[in-house]
Amino acid sequence: MKISPAIKGIIIATLMIAVILFIYNLGKEADTRLQYLVYGIYAIGIFWTIFAFRQSGSFTGTFGNLFNQGFRCFIVVTLLMTLFYWIFNSQHPEFAEESAKVYRAQLEQSVLKNEKLPTEIEPEVATFKKQYTLRLVSGAIFGYLIIGVAVTAALSVFLIKRK
Repeated sequence: MKISPAIKGIIIATLMIAVILFIYNLGKEADTRLQYLVYGIYAIGIFWTIFAFRQSGSFTGTFGNLFNQGFRCFIVVTLLMTLFYWIFNSQHPEFAEESAKVYRAQLEQSVLKNEKLPTEIEPEVATFKKQYTLRLVSGAIFGYLIIGVAVTAALSVFLIKRK
């Protein structure tokens, strides 16, 4: 059965979300290195997509041909992960509150070093909380795109060279 790159992207994103939710449910006891499992799944999924296409009769032997298949996969993953981050963080406003506390502490250190005025702290913290989800989602978009492009390009070059 032939599975399209978009469907593979949906499968990969679903697995990544499941791992993220598993790590979240572990709570503070979770090893922070578990987050790398999500990126591992992402890379393996892109490899699965590109390698399966390379084995098919549609493969023309060009870099662009392989990269196109990887792109179709990682763009779906990026879109779904962005949607997940937005929904998940919108449902958990306590994340913005906790991050704002840390940001406030950093700003207070800046005041002690005479880098900021005490009156600048409140407006900056309010802006930080308001933009928290937007910044997180933007970071997810660019992060997953950059990782997707890098992994896809590297695998495409490797598989083209390895005939």
